[in-house]
Amino acid sequence: MRLKNQVAIVTGAGVGLGKAVAVRYAAEGARLVIAEINAETGCTAVQQIQSAGGDAFFVPTNVAEEAEVRAMVEATLERYGRIDILFNNAGIQMFGKDARLHELSSEVWEHTLAVNLRGHFLCAKYVIPHMLKQGRGCIINLASPTGMRGYQNLTAYSTSKGGIAALTLAMAADYSRDHIRVNAIVPGCMDTPMNAARLSDEKMREQRLAMIPYRRLGRAEDVAGLAVFLASDEADYCVGGLYSVDGGLMAI
Repeated sequence: MRLKNQVAIVTGAGVGLGKAVAVRYAAEGARLVIAEINAETGCTAVQQIQSAGGDAFFVPTNVAEEAEVRAMVEATLERYGRIDILFNNAGIQMFGKDARLHELSSEVWEHTLAVNLRGHFLCAKYVIPHMLKQGRGCIINLASPTGMRGYQNLTAYSTSKGGIAALTLAMAADYSRDHIRVNAIVPGCMDTPMNAARLSDEKMREQRLAMIPYRRLGRAEDVAGLAVFLASDEADYCVGGLYSVDGGLMAI
C-alpha cells in the first residue's frame, strides 16, 4: 500500500474523477476526507470506501466559501490529527452559459472563478500551514487543456483552469523548500458526469473522439492511477509538473 496511514482530502469526491481518486487512495491505505457539496453523493462515496474496508468520512463543503473550507480542515484535524495529501478536484463547467467574453454574464464569470480557482486557493491556504508544521505534504490540483489552448465559448472555464496551472507553478516555487510538493493533473476529454450532457449527443461525442489520437474518451480511473503515483513517495522529486492524461490531445 503506497499511501498507508496517510490522510487525504479530496474535494468534489462524490462523483467522477474525485470519487475515483478517493476510492483509489483508500485502496492504497489512505484515510479519506470526502469534501463534497452534495450530501447524497458524498455519503455514498464514504459508504463505498467503508464497505471495502477503508476509513473515510464526509464533510459538507462548498469550496468557494472560506468559512466552510476552514471548518472542513478543522474537522479533518480533529478526526485524524494531520493532513498529508490535498487533491483539489472540485469544479464546475457551466455549459450553455459560458460564452464569448462580451456575451458572458458577470454571474457566470464570478461563479466559475469562485468554485474552480478560488476553491483551489482556499483549500491550499488552510491546509498548507499544517503541512508546514509536519515538514512535508502533497498538493495535487486539477487543471485542463482549456487553460492552455484556445477553446470557443469557454471564457470563464478556460480562464479558471489557466489560473490553476499558474497557481500550481507559483505554489511549487514557494513551498518545495518546505518539502510540500505541488503538481497538477491535466485531464483531456473525460467520460464523466460533468461532460455527460454534451457527450450524450452522438455528433458531439464523435467530434471529441476525432480530436484524440488514442481514439477513446478518458475514464475517471485513468486519472486515479497518476493521482496515486504523485501522492506517493515514488514521486518525491516531482515538483511543479503539469501532467497530461489526455490520450495525446495536447501532443498535436
